[in-house]
Amino acid sequence: MSAKIAVITWSLYGHVAELANDAIEGAKAAGAEVKQFQVAETLPSEVLTKMHAHKAATDALPVIKPDDLKEFDGFILAFPTRYGRAPAQVSAFFDQTGGLWATGALVGKFGSVITSTASQHGGLETTALTTIPWFVHHGINFVPIGYQFPELQEVQKIQGSSAYGAGSVTSGDGSLRPTEQDKTVAKGQGKHFANVVGQFVRGKQ
Repeated sequence: MSAKIAVITWSLYGHVAELANDAIEGAKAAGAEVKQFQVAETLPSEVLTKMHAHKAATDALPVIKPDDLKEFDGFILAFPTRYGRAPAQVSAFFDQTGGLWATGALVGKFGSVITSTASQHGGLETTALTTIPWFVHHGINFVPIGYQFPELQEVQKIQGSSAYGAGSVTSGDGSLRPTEQDKTVAKGQGKHFANVVGQFVRGKQ
């Protein structure tokens, strides 16, 4: 039986959605069954317009509901950082999972994080760190990537990934797109995550 993985994305300008697609490619290459969702938007359309948001990358995706999480063995969460943590939209979704916590429905499942930020010191690692408590409270096993990818050692070019997971640096005006290095790490993260989860699923059998 293949591992069932949900890739759950909230992306305001499309950067992190691009990395999520790379992770999906990697996970599928490892034999996982993958379904992609978006996190519900909480901002009104007029505000999104004023922010010049670009939601086309995720608009067609189904909106994740808490009970959907029970169907999967693992989750890759892909969202940009907001003040070094998850955006309010993602936090609002986390807050809806209390019923799952009360029943232990997610204990033993797996999670990983992909993110993006405007600057090199804008919270790429802290966003992963501040998401781990949600994993911990649900008994979800956090799967980092470590330093298995040589791209993480790059210091001559801007790169947004870390041992916690893939990421990108977008610039304050959003003009920087994920680099080929960022995309390679995201694809590798998807493959690594699928292999870890898949090994667990096979072991249970």
